[in-house]
Amino acid sequence: MAGPHLQQPSFLLATLKADCVNKPFVQRCHDLETIIEEFPAKELHGIFPWLVENIFGSLDGIIVGWNLRCLQGRTNPTEYSVALDFLDPSGPMMKLVYKLQAEEYRYDFPVSYLPGPVKASIQEQVLPECSLYHNKVQFPSSGGLGLNLALNPFEYYMFYFAISLITQKNSPVTHHVSPSNSAYFILVDTYLKCFLPTEGSVLPPPSSNPGGAIPSPAPRSPAVPFTSYGMHHTSLLKRHIAHQPSVNADPASQEIWRSETLLQVFVEMWLHHYSLEMYQKMQSPHVKLEVLHYRLSISSKHHGSPAQSSYQALHAYQESFKPTEEHVLVVRLLVKHLHAFSNSLKPEPLPPSAHSHTASPLEEFKRVVIPRFVQEKLYIFLQHCFGHWPLDASFRAVLEMWLSYLQPWRYAPEKLPQSEEPLPRSVSEKWAAFIQENLLMYTKLFIGFLNRALRTDLVSPKNALMVFRVAKVFAQPNLAEMILKDASFKVKSHVYSLEGQDFQYKQMFGTEVRNLVLKLAQLICQAQQTAKSISDHSSETTASQSFFSWFRFTSSEMNGSYTGNDLDEIGQDSIKKTDEYLEKALEYLCQIFKLNEAQLTQMMMKCGTAQDENGKNQLPDCIESEDGLVLTPLGRYQIINGLRRFEVRYQGDTELQPIRSYENATLVRLLFRLSSVLNERFADQMDELCSREDFVGRLCRYHLTNPHLIQRIRHSPVVRDRTSQNWGPRISLRFLASYRTLMSLLMIYFIASWFYIGPVGCTFIILIGYFLYAVIMMFFSEEWKPHEH
Repeated sequence: MAGPHLQQPSFLLATLKADCVNKPFVQRCHDLETIIEEFPAKELHGIFPWLVENIFGSLDGIIVGWNLRCLQGRTNPTEYSVALDFLDPSGPMMKLVYKLQAEEYRYDFPVSYLPGPVKASIQEQVLPECSLYHNKVQFPSSGGLGLNLALNPFEYYMFYFAISLITQKNSPVTHHVSPSNSAYFILVDTYLKCFLPTEGSVLPPPSSNPGGAIPSPAPRSPAVPFTSYGMHHTSLLKRHIAHQPSVNADPASQEIWRSETLLQVFVEMWLHHYSLEMYQKMQSPHVKLEVLHYRLSISSKHHGSPAQSSYQALHAYQESFKPTEEHVLVVRLLVKHLHAFSNSLKPEPLPPSAHSHTASPLEEFKRVVIPRFVQEKLYIFLQHCFGHWPLDASFRAVLEMWLSYLQPWRYAPEKLPQSEEPLPRSVSEKWAAFIQENLLMYTKLFIGFLNRALRTDLVSPKNALMVFRVAKVFAQPNLAEMILKDASFKVKSHVYSLEGQDFQYKQMFGTEVRNLVLKLAQLICQAQQTAKSISDHSSETTASQSFFSWFRFTSSEMNGSYTGNDLDEIGQDSIKKTDEYLEKALEYLCQIFKLNEAQLTQMMMKCGTAQDENGKNQLPDCIESEDGLVLTPLGRYQIINGLRRFEVRYQGDTELQPIRSYENATLVRLLFRLSSVLNERFADQMDELCSREDFVGRLCRYHLTNPHLIQRIRHSPVVRDRTSQNWGPRISLRFLASYRTLMSLLMIYFIASWFYIGPVGCTFIILIGYFLYAVIMMFFSEEWKPHEH
């Protein structure tokens, strides 16, 4: 490539675009590193927007870019390593950002790609409360389309990096991708550790000028008058940087703007999504009135762009937002790091000194980072997930993110005392302030989880684990007590600020929530009984496996009954885990809500009596009506989740039941014709044999008759009409049509051929074996008793 002074920016950009097609990834990154080092900022300015889009993909999702969300070291180790090195906080890309930052370049970011609430408010000329958008909105020149934000290089880079998690949902995936191992996830973690350090200060950016400093963003005059919604908090950046000369400024004060900008971008892009109803609920009456007066006063003179109509505004706020599991995992990473960052705040000296009020900007940022920047938007984000996430095991990601936020003490640098037996860690009173400021996170979302748990199948180990996890967290010593005693004015102010003045707060330990917990406890007991029933059924099935079970000789399959369950396939280990999770969850719930042991015992006994003598569930919950049994809502829930079921049993002639999937249809029909001929030919002889009172008679009655069907035929004209006219003793050969039976017979003949046993001898052995099996089965039934006429 020619020297930097001989090329124009347009030619450089064309060369880089051509390299994307002709050169491998590693070579392109090496060339870019050389260009960033050698070319001046004036020429790099022209390629910067293209390069950012080439890395993170386009805002409309059409251009995938480097596909960092699917790039993993296990599958593409070379590209993975090169990409991380190139985008590292001290890597070539950040050097380019700082190089352009020194020249105070600005880049346009379309407002139309911002989160729905922000986009709608800006389009209505209402400035969002977040200082990230202040003095940055630019109206288009005559003939231009749309609004833009004028961002500095660092903001522009971080906007694209953060929003790629949302816009690149349909990236091509050719293999299973673990989100926590992707290059994108690792970069998020790296940026958080670099710009929000838990130890030390933020590293200064590399500078091409020795001793020079990268200037912080200078305040800009607004291009159009805006009103602000919500309570505006003064930015730390304005307090510590805007009015200080950059030459003599403290390096920590000078660079705190990067920490604040990074956090604001992440929070705005990842959490600032909600519906119109939630947006309206967040606004206080005072702010609503202020915005209304402002909208009425706005005319179309501002750049020829009139305010939107009410219908357009309502439509703009209604954002279809469906976070993915990967999105939630990244937010959890942010939450965990912010707890660690906030907890790394240096404790103030007990005797306040004369200089104790002059805390460093980074230390002050740690003190306010969660309540000022994260708390409100995370609460709304979690509410959205709790209300709209599917009722399946993928909710575990949301659950763990919620539980991570509820436990900041887990990320505090405290040394636990050494003890032989690990005891439950008591929640210190010093966290009472955090619990008060986040009370709805504990109470309202706990109620939301209860409502979800009541609609899930707790027999599933994954669902049982989620109930166990929540119960275990809330059962931590002293946590429930601190939640219970929160009734101060500070708490009420917090509740009203998040939910509005008309919000009816539900006490977590009130009667209504307690009844929900009792319902959950009842479902836990039912799920335990169901898991036990499945386990017993599975054990019985395993124990009854024998050589002759391959022949499909069991009566349950021939009479058309279905005694299995879809959960039979989860295995004994999973059933054991389910029982352990539910047992501990029930114990924790009793501990949290002080449930009455007598009441709980009565509930468990009630659930136990719901099992009949065979260990199978009774009918679903029903009520008597003129039309017979009608399912109640509880009964429908029991059927949907497999807790109870109607026993489906074929009540007609077993020879005429539908052909099963494990049977050969042609053989079923041929064997039915053969059985019909034999039954017509030997009907009298079989009837005479079954009338005998000796051993032969009992054996024939057991295998040639169906006493339960005969009883139904004698007492039910409907069943009599639907069954064969010849319902006496009969020979049934249908079991030979089973594929497993055919395979077993072929296997027996194949084994017999090794011992030089001919077909006749082999058939004789099979008949002898079947006769012995028939005799044994007869003695284990009640048909061995003498026949009563």
